[in-house]
Amino acid sequence: MTENSARLPPGHPEAQPERTGVLLANLGTPDGYDYWSMRRYLNEFLSDRRVIDYAPWKWQPLLQAVILSRRPFTSGAAYKSIWNEAAGESPLLTITKAQAAKMKCALAGRYGDRVLVEFCMRYGNPSTGSRVRSLIEHGCRRILFFPLYPQYAGATTATANDQFFRSLMAEKWQPAVRTVSAYFDHPSFIDALARSVERAVAASNAAPDILVCSYHGMPERYLTEGDPYHCQCQKTTRLLKERLGWPDSRIVTTFQSRFGPEEWLKPYTVDKVADLARSGRKSVAVVAPAFAADCIETLEEINGEIRESFENAGGENFNYIPCLNDDDAHIAALAAIVEEHIEGWAG
Repeated sequence: MTENSARLPPGHPEAQPERTGVLLANLGTPDGYDYWSMRRYLNEFLSDRRVIDYAPWKWQPLLQAVILSRRPFTSGAAYKSIWNEAAGESPLLTITKAQAAKMKCALAGRYGDRVLVEFCMRYGNPSTGSRVRSLIEHGCRRILFFPLYPQYAGATTATANDQFFRSLMAEKWQPAVRTVSAYFDHPSFIDALARSVERAVAASNAAPDILVCSYHGMPERYLTEGDPYHCQCQKTTRLLKERLGWPDSRIVTTFQSRFGPEEWLKPYTVDKVADLARSGRKSVAVVAPAFAADCIETLEEINGEIRESFENAGGENFNYIPCLNDDDAHIAALAAIVEEHIEGWAG
């Protein structure tokens, strides 16, 4: 029984000691790669107006009748090729679990049990709402919500925040909340990214002719409508280049994962690596600075489709540099960002 509970009248629910919660959020994952698991996941993802902003009367019939009758098969096959069969989950879920566990350890030394760490997914499980509920049930009267996207985009950071605030609408007693903004230029993040590149280059049989920084894509229209994502990606590349001490000619920014008929941010990674090979660049390394954890877009798309594009165009050495995942330098960078944001909340 806690000290607070001892003062409560008989029959009153036990009072938890007040704590601060840290909720790490990533994009999401299907529960399995079978048709119905994939359909549920894709329906939730592709019905998000932050992701696909076409009018529902126009988009939903196409989504439900055409896209969701076919895409779960192809997406399921892609997930199957990378699935963590031993754990029965996607690599993104495995890695995010590890990130949260290491974050708990990193913060425990300073805050003890006064700060709790959980993780959630925007789409799929564990849901944002279930983890908000869990933190509140464990006495968190303050919650820091941390979308794990270094660069802000409406389709990533904003929709994660939307879901967090929707979850709070279901709570009778809402906690005080803060959100973590984009950290694309945070010195600790840039340093962790640069160190991962340096390690990969040192371990490679051949130094790359060029480093390709491949970011997830978005329609060009979003940029003209005010989304800062493109500019933040460019700055991340520039800061990484400066930290590595490399010339402009040895690093390039590209975008991947196109969807639909619109023009997306260019150059497209899959086309750029082929152009590099045809121009005589036989060795490339590819890093994905927009992803905090390896996922379908990195493990299957970059290390599959994009690798094939490079090799089919005459490229010889393709080196995919894994995301920062639960690397100690990455966790230290994220923990430093957390500590900056909970200043004044936890002693």
